[in-house]
Amino acid sequence: MDKAFTKGLRLLEALALSEQPRGVTDLAGELKLTKSNVHRLLMTLQSQGYVRQIPPHSTYELTTKIWALGSHVIHRMDLINVARPAMTKLAEITGETIHLSVLEDTDVVYVDKIESAHHIRAHTSVGMRAPAFTMATGKAMLAHMPDDYLERFRPHLRRYTETTRTTIKELREDIELARAQGYSAVLHGEWREGIAACACAILGRSGELVGAIGMSGPDTRVKRKQIREYSVHVMEAARTIGAALGYSNRQTAYSGVRSAPADPPPSHQSRRAP
Repeated sequence: MDKAFTKGLRLLEALALSEQPRGVTDLAGELKLTKSNVHRLLMTLQSQGYVRQIPPHSTYELTTKIWALGSHVIHRMDLINVARPAMTKLAEITGETIHLSVLEDTDVVYVDKIESAHHIRAHTSVGMRAPAFTMATGKAMLAHMPDDYLERFRPHLRRYTETTRTTIKELREDIELARAQGYSAVLHGEWREGIAACACAILGRSGELVGAIGMSGPDTRVKRKQIREYSVHVMEAARTIGAALGYSNRQTAYSGVRSAPADPPPSHQSRRAP
């Protein structure tokens, strides 16, 4: 067990439970640590943005960073619980693997999934990360981010499969297409070979991006026709989850969604795999 780490956690707990800022001597007495030890831990926590010093008496209190981290965890748990019924329905309709993902910087993180009953299926696991620029759920979420967000992918663009999009220009084309049709479509995997998918972003109470829901399966079974048919149900699942989270302004958020979305231009689809 890392003793320094444990001491730091105990110090965080002590500050979190305090109703007012605390001094070094006070904290040292409660935690049965030396004052130099407590001061060193406080300086480390302060440098990382978890603690701030209150003048003029050199007392310390927590910042809202702990709260923000906790809010992310609660938010994610709420999303998983709320999304399950829609995921189950989508799995029954499509018969394929259903994913619930969130965006973390340049990655998507799978926070829940329902496995396909087919023997041949997309193999992923909850907690797994993947490059957002190669994934259907990733591109669906990026369609709701500011245009300049794509610049953070520039140093990470690399080819994983023959159809990986490797330039910002190509990635921007995919994002514009996702915005226009309301979902991101995959015909051939960009991160792993042989995977077809489609996904739609999920918006929260204030219209903020909270995640994405998508279905995926082998491209030998999930063809362009199936993607077009399934996309309607994927978008409906995203709307249902968003509504359950408190979002109601669907027209603004899904202005590009059509009840019967048209296929992207064949020349573009043949070389893309979001």
